[in-house]
Amino acid sequence: MLSFSQDEIFTATELVRNFSTILNQVSTKDKKVVILKNNKFEAVMLSVKEYEKLYDAMKLLESIYQKNQK
Repeated sequence: MLSFSQDEIFTATELVRNFSTILNQVSTKDKKVVILKNNKFEAVMLSVKEYEKLYDAMKLLESIYQKNQK
């Protein structure tokens, strides 16, 4: 199960009002941000660096899975 600290969770309204500050934290500190909408986790904001790491890991796992299917 995923866990997030208090300073990583923002409502959609907070995100809109503080977008530049939050974006700066995500991009410079490799911090993840969870966005709430109607009191539910709706989305996650990641730095490009972190996204690329996750994407590469996904591609590697897909490759391994496809090799094992043969």
